[in-house]
Amino acid sequence: MPRRFLQRYLPHPDTLRRRRSLRFVSHLIGNPSLWMLSRRSVANAFMVGLFSALLPIPFQMLVAAFGAWLLRCNLPLSVGLVWITNPLTMPVIFYGNYRLGAWLLSTPAREAPARLSTRWIADQMLDILPILALGSLVSAVVAGLVGNLVIRLIWRWHVSRSWKRRRLKRRHARRSAVDDL
Repeated sequence: MPRRFLQRYLPHPDTLRRRRSLRFVSHLIGNPSLWMLSRRSVANAFMVGLFSALLPIPFQMLVAAFGAWLLRCNLPLSVGLVWITNPLTMPVIFYGNYRLGAWLLSTPAREAPARLSTRWIADQMLDILPILALGSLVSAVVAGLVGNLVIRLIWRWHVSRSWKRRRLKRRHARRSAVDDL
């Protein structure tokens, strides 16, 4: 994965440290290992971010930030990936997690009523929550591991492709130098 491409979209640590709302964690934000863009740090950031995004809990960004600090991976990537589950995608993702949990437990999934309400959800929460938690945990672990592996493979492919390009460029330069003699 190209570093320049990622650096173009990631914020600079100094701009985040200067924000008034983040002053209480400015000593953590300044840690250089949380801003490094290496194959390991980016792949682990994807793992932490995808894992945190698929958990049906509040404060997913804090979980991702703590995971990035714990694994010393890229902080902005892991926190930014949590927004995969935004208000538009969250119902679909969590319903899929619920269906996965129901399938794993071999229980029939509850069908939503024709008119969905918060009252219905609150009444069904005790039955739905363990199934949703299991499905979410399984999908979070699988997505995190697959994300880590895919990023490592993409990064490796990109590096080998740039090596081949450099080798061909050098070979072409040598041939043109020989032809000029």
